[in-house]
Parts: sequence; structure tokens; C-alpha cells
Amino acid sequence: MSQSRPASFPYSQTDVLHKHAQRHQQLKIQDLLSTEADRMDEFVLSAAGLRLDYSRHLLDTSARQSLFQLAAESGLEQAREALFSGARINQTEDRPALHTLLRSSDCPAGLEPEFAEVQHCRANMQGWVDSVREGSHRGFTGQPISDVVNLGIGGSDLGPRMVCEALAPFHQGGPRIHFCANIDPSDLHATLAELNPASTLFIICSKSFSTEETRHNAQSARSWLLAAGAGDAAISKHFLAVSTNLQAASEFGIAEENILPLWDWVGGRYSLWSAIGWSIAFAVGNDAFAELLTGAERMDQHFQNAPLPLNMPVVLSLLEIWYVNFMGAQSHAVIPYHHNLRRLPAFLQQLAMESNGKTVNRDGETLTYATNPIVWGDEGSNGQHSFHQLLHQGSVLCPVDFILPMRGSSADNDGQMRLVAHCLAQGQALMQGRDLRECREQLLQRGVDKTRAEELAPHLVIPGNRPSSTISCTSLNTESLGALLALYEHKTFCSGHFWNINSFDQWGVELGKALSSAIYTAMSGEDVPLDASTGALLKAWKESQGKN
Repeated sequence: MSQSRPASFPYSQTDVLHKHAQRHQQLKIQDLLSTEADRMDEFVLSAAGLRLDYSRHLLDTSARQSLFQLAAESGLEQAREALFSGARINQTEDRPALHTLLRSSDCPAGLEPEFAEVQHCRANMQGWVDSVREGSHRGFTGQPISDVVNLGIGGSDLGPRMVCEALAPFHQGGPRIHFCANIDPSDLHATLAELNPASTLFIICSKSFSTEETRHNAQSARSWLLAAGAGDAAISKHFLAVSTNLQAASEFGIAEENILPLWDWVGGRYSLWSAIGWSIAFAVGNDAFAELLTGAERMDQHFQNAPLPLNMPVVLSLLEIWYVNFMGAQSHAVIPYHHNLRRLPAFLQQLAMESNGKTVNRDGETLTYATNPIVWGDEGSNGQHSFHQLLHQGSVLCPVDFILPMRGSSADNDGQMRLVAHCLAQGQALMQGRDLRECREQLLQRGVDKTRAEELAPHLVIPGNRPSSTISCTSLNTESLGALLALYEHKTFCSGHFWNINSFDQWGVELGKALSSAIYTAMSGEDVPLDASTGALLKAWKESQGKN
């Protein structure tokens, strides 16, 4: 395992941890399990209905203690207090990050105005959900709403879409839920193809009401309704909005009472707990949506109050720091062993990489150490037949999080038992591996002759000693899902703190948007200065359209 660039953290434990990392090059996870008598007690945590087992990590008790000392020295506890108290920790945008307030059942001191706004918004949201699910709100022909389409992108799509799919067994008595994010016309066309305009309700999720993809899809959806005979006056029967731009939403044709706010102290990737989660509430109902918030709040309380060594988000973050900055990892896989969680890796990609994909610190200084790894993954056991090959025999160090609800969502108990067995076996195989002698003996036992066995054995070797965590719960439900998502939110916050970066801005997404506007102008025939490569690609596009 190769070392990363020197981690020049301003902490006294940095050099100590580098020495630990050098020593760990020779350690085996299996040996740690057998020699550290208390490992299965000390390396297992429980919180908010979740269980974290991080015993299968290349980390001994001594190095773990140094990580906890780094956390204490870093001022994490003070940073955590600043997060929950509403301090303006997003300093580049001069804002707090108050997503935890969205699921708080009690008003934090000093945040009374914001808490009151959240409660008012939630009450309006609940009223709409009841009216649609009970059939009292109807479309322009008098039909009840059968389908709800969420129009948003990024955090206005990934979170609600993932949660709606994760909670599919809880969709009872509500409308069917659809999502359209891509500006590619085929996305919206495929979504609308099977829907009835007279019974379809759209939610436009755009804080500014100017996001290009969302705005374009909303205009296309409006045209679809008008073509079906809705009429301008009936638009409000079929459109809701989550936005701060009341004027733009009103000009679109949406009545003010159909618009719910999204405050500037809620980042898009942290917003599914707000009115951005309207589609979730339509799908599962108000009570189940409240349970989702409760699960997240339980994890908030754990993060806020648990000592650092017993704090689940802190531990996950410190493992990330250990592998990225001291063991040289550049990649992290998240593999949920539940089909309904198949979009969780995509959600976590945005959460982690948009938050902590930075190269300057809070003071604008260029960092000399690595920050967020590439986050990726897919559902188990599908991945076992594709990318697990790299995890087991590849040349890269890639820590893995296995997400495992112990009980399934169907009555097929045997299938669930097999799924759990696969998950546990993958973690064991990553750790245990298979050496050359064992491979040779297995080939001989299968009847392969000695010469051929010698040739094949090196190809069957699995190095092992690959680290993994297992995050489990009894079952995937509203509360356990809320806790799981809040766990990763707080892990992301902690890692950003240790790297001394602002986890709540995302300036890196802006340049491409601005350039695309200029290119679109050039496609329309105006003279826009472009680099040679972009100009040649634009010329190829014009030729494909039959243009000179």
C-alpha cells in the first residue's frame, strides 16, 4: 500500500500517525482480531438503531487512540457546537448550515425564528399531502391526482429519488411518484409517455427557479398540460414549487399558496428533510415522513452528545482520514445489500464529493494533503459479479462500507438469508484472502495435475487484508433510513473539519454552467470566442444538423 503526500495537518498526532501507518504495512487484520482481546467490544458501536462493526480494519488499538487524540486536538467538539447552534460556518457564502433544524422536534436556543418557519412550512406541506392522498385536490377535469412528478436536479433529485425508492414498501394509498432531472428531452418524454395530464401534479424544486435543467423541463411539462387542454388558469392545479423566487414562480403560473420555501441555510444535498422531500411525503404519507425525520434526529442527538471514541459519525470520519491521508487510499466503495438502497451510492457521491472535493482550506490556501476520496458503489450482490474483482485482486487500496439490513422487505426468507450470507462472506474474503499454497492445494484437490496447478495457482491468489466496515440495522424502514443518511451527513462534516475545508459551498459546479451558456449562444449562430477543441466539436455538431 503506497503512502499519500505528507499529511501536514496542524496536529501533534500527525507524525505519530505516519509512524503507525508505516508499522501497519506489516500487520494483518486477522492477527488483530485474534490478538486484541477486546476488539469485538471496542470496535463495535450502536446508535439510533444502527450497528457499526469496524473490526475488519487495518487499524490497531494504538493507532486508533492516536486518531481519537487528533480529533480532540482538532477542536471537533467546538465545531460540532457551531454547526448545531447556527453559527455561520459556511464562511464563503456567509451562512449557517442548519439542515439539522429541519428534523428537530424542539427549538434550539437562539433559533426561534428559523424553527418557526420550518414548522409553518411543514404544516403547509402536510396539508397538501393530505389533500392529494385523500383525493380532495383534483386536476383541471376534476380527476384526483394519480401521479406526482418531481422536477429538480442534484440535491433536489438525488435525495428524494433515493428515499422514495428505498421506502417503496411503504408506498400505500398515495400517488405514483416519478422523477425527471436530466435536460436530455428523452428523460421527460419517457416520464410523461404513460401519464394522464388531467391527473398529474408536478413539483418544481429549484431554490432560484432558474436552474437551467429544471426550468427547461418545467416549461416542457407546462406545454404538455396546455396541449391537453388545461388552460393557463388551471396551471396551479397541476404545479407546486419549492423556491425562494416567488416572482419567477408566479410568472410561471404557480399561485403563491402552492409555493413552499427553501432557505439559503439549507444546501441542496442536505435538503431532502425540507419541502424538497415533498415527493417523499406524497409517496409514504405524513406520518411516515415524520418517522424519517425522527430517525435522523436520533442520529443528530447521538452525534451531538456521544463522546468522540463512541461517536459513530466521528469514527467513520477518522477511518476516512486514516486511509486517505496516512495509508494512501483514493477511493471508497459503498455497497448496500438491499435492492431498494441501490441509489444510495449515487446520493453519497454528491454528499461527500460536492462537500469535500476541495483543494483550498478555509483561508483560501492551497492544501498540501489529499481530501475526499472518490465515492462509488452498487448494490450487492450484483457488484460481486463485476467490480468486486478489483476489490479482491486489484492493486488499489479501497476501503468498503457494507450496508446491511438484516431482515428483508419480502416474505422470501431463504433469499434474504442468502443475501446476508453473501454480504458477510465478502467482508470475510476481503480480510482473509487466499494464499498461493492454499490455491495450489485446492487445484490439486479438484484433480488438476501438478504442472497445471503450479501455472494456475498465482492467478487464484487473493491478497486479503483489505479493510471494510459493516453498518447494519434490523430492517430498512423510515427511521433506520433517516438515521443512516444523517450518519453520513455528519461523517462528511467531520472529515471536512479535519481537512480544514468548507463542506457547505460548491463553487466547482459553477464554471461548467457558465461555459455551457456561452456555447449554447454560439450554437444559435452568434459569434462567441471558443478554444480550438471546443470550436471543432461545435463545428461537428453543426454538420450533424446539416448546418454550414
